[in-house]
Amino acid sequence: MRSPTRWIKSPAWDLVWILNALWLAPLVLLLAQGHDDVRASPVDWLFFAFTVPLWFGHRISSAWLAYATPAYRPLLATQRIRFVVVPLAVAVACFALLLAPEIVLPMPFPERVVWFAVVNYLLVSYHFAAQHFGLLSLYRARAGRAADPLARRLDRWFALVVGGGFVVLAEALAGSIAFQERWIDPLLGAVGADLFVRALHDGGIALVAILTTLMLLVELRSQRPSLPRVAYVLGVSAMVLCAFLARDPFLFIVVWSVQHWSAAMGLASLAAAGGAQTTGATGTRWQRLLVSINRRGWAVLLVLAVISALLLPVMEAEAVGDDYVYADRIYGDAAWWLRTSPFVPALLALGFASGFIHYLLDRAAFRFSSPEVRQAARGLLQ
Repeated sequence: MRSPTRWIKSPAWDLVWILNALWLAPLVLLLAQGHDDVRASPVDWLFFAFTVPLWFGHRISSAWLAYATPAYRPLLATQRIRFVVVPLAVAVACFALLLAPEIVLPMPFPERVVWFAVVNYLLVSYHFAAQHFGLLSLYRARAGRAADPLARRLDRWFALVVGGGFVVLAEALAGSIAFQERWIDPLLGAVGADLFVRALHDGGIALVAILTTLMLLVELRSQRPSLPRVAYVLGVSAMVLCAFLARDPFLFIVVWSVQHWSAAMGLASLAAAGGAQTTGATGTRWQRLLVSINRRGWAVLLVLAVISALLLPVMEAEAVGDDYVYADRIYGDAAWWLRTSPFVPALLALGFASGFIHYLLDRAAFRFSSPEVRQAARGLLQ
């Protein structure tokens, strides 16, 4: 009988897909050395190489589990509201609110985009923190401490405060939040003296270090300490400290984004490959094709990466700017035309809708408090 592992799959796999902040952060800092403009450094090409297969691949990963894997198919009937009704309602609402004529919704289109971006930033900040809590919980379960109430509370607070709140604070101080001048700067401006900003910056660094130390002490003193949990806590803290200390916010964005994207795709590939792979006697050719893909984790990753690359010029419109646009390097003038075409409002609605639905489906697809979800995603739990 094989003994249980405290890694999600193996040390090498976890280091590549989940714990990569431990090597990505120093790699990014090394590649940025000697470059005054980090966007003209090798870091930019590194981010490009990760963005093409991972950005939108991760966004559709939970949708792939929900709608393209045999193991999750029963949930479409038993949890129809979570997996069908609410995602459809969110899509309709996004298109209606963004594309409604001003005679119906008296707000200029650019103003609507601003507030959609603000809501999206708040949701995505919580979404990242929730993923950190989920991964800490998964490693805690692997260590045989799934029912430990103290560890669960500490994981939640560490994820929300360090992996969520302090990231928002660091980005606000760096001025890197979308449309920050519209909603963050007025708040900072009221109390934004240089001395106060410096106190927030230094205090944030100190608190991250203190909370990280406390988390590590509790972990190391537990009855079943987990090396992967220690590594994940250190990885989260390294990314947050990078947000405070990096000379350019782009360096933090690279590490923070890639870690999140790769973790989502890696978990989806394991959940898909470890679930039930039968379609029944009446399975269609399409269903049999999906089964042949889903039984191989690498095939799931490959399909998601290809879809991500194909969607890049369509979905980059949601970036609401040209700061992090990469589709031009692959699709040339066609990508630029798409971002400046009359279809931009619809593309923005599609981008925001896909993002909001992704946040919902991630919660639904990995809601391990549900016995049905645990059964569907048993590849992650066994």
